[in-house]
Amino acid sequence: MPEGWAYLDTAATAQKPRPVIDAITRGYAQDYATVHRGVYQRSADMTLAYEAARRRVAGFIGAQENEVVFVRGATEGINLVAQCWAGTQLKAGDRILLSALEHHSNIVPWQMMAEAKGLAIDVVPLTADHRIDLDAMAAMLTPAHKLVALAHVSNVLGSVLDVRRAADLAHGVGAKLLVDGCQAVARLGVDVRALDCDFYVFSGHKLYGPTGIGVLWGRAELLDAMPPYQGGGSMIDRVSFERTTYAPAPTRFEAGTPHIVGVLGLHAAIDYVSAIGLDRIHAHETALVRTTREALAGLNSVTLFGPEDSAGIVSFAIHGVHPHDIGTILDESRVAIRAGHHCAQPLMDLLGVPATARASFGVYNSPADVDALVKGIERVTRIFG
Repeated sequence: MPEGWAYLDTAATAQKPRPVIDAITRGYAQDYATVHRGVYQRSADMTLAYEAARRRVAGFIGAQENEVVFVRGATEGINLVAQCWAGTQLKAGDRILLSALEHHSNIVPWQMMAEAKGLAIDVVPLTADHRIDLDAMAAMLTPAHKLVALAHVSNVLGSVLDVRRAADLAHGVGAKLLVDGCQAVARLGVDVRALDCDFYVFSGHKLYGPTGIGVLWGRAELLDAMPPYQGGGSMIDRVSFERTTYAPAPTRFEAGTPHIVGVLGLHAAIDYVSAIGLDRIHAHETALVRTTREALAGLNSVTLFGPEDSAGIVSFAIHGVHPHDIGTILDESRVAIRAGHHCAQPLMDLLGVPATARASFGVYNSPADVDALVKGIERVTRIFG
């Protein structure tokens, strides 16, 4: 943690624990070599470590090893599915179902594909307490819907999706379900088999790991039927000028030299949160959210968004004060929050605000950080009268 700071922006990116930093340092120093190519021992050892990380990821989310694709982050994972699955499986007139609270990364790739292929996009509304309205979703779904793409936990509201019910509804009309798990994997136990989704994506840097590494999980039979995302080294079987054949999944989707040390850092991050226990992490963050919401609810000028049991995230507005001003004044008190539209502009339109202020918690936060936040907000209200 930055010394002397109340860092309350974990939903944007998490601070890195010492074991992750050590794994990255060791990976770039005494252990570094390329993977999958070298015949020398150092490269072989790094390859073993790289693939061990894939096994660790698979175990962490209840998957099979050959279903784990390493990508730059959730954004690339969603784009990969949009290009390689939707781009080849969907046709003009097919429909995609999203929700009103999605991150831009789970909106824009589908819009690009819809424009290219003549698809239609429908949007599930939210309930009064800012959850994805699954009853409305049930009423909206038709056999024309081929894909449903939803956030497991909202990055603005902290609301948690009942993924299994969403999967049952999607599968009931023959649609596939993609889940954006960026805000979920660091605080909720994820078992993709139990959730029964078809694709699941997340980014390492929100899981206390490095930037530039993420995971796409897909059912083996879906990945096997998808063409490559990019061409280059590693993803091939054999190359000639007449014809190139491709490696099986997941290697088919990992063209070029991968983010080797990022994968090692992700492995260390998963070990870190697993050692603490996701149940303990979630309980810790839930207690901080409850304390924060109770304190802010006592301030007449503050409006809270999201459900009472939001997961690790509290978004709010102060009457007559732009969130950027809130963030700037809090920064003077060494309290770091996010202020803006959080890459969720359609949600801001729905909430009727240009932006919100957002405090988000991690394993390293304490009640003292909540106190610093509340005192800072009280200062904001005094400054603006």
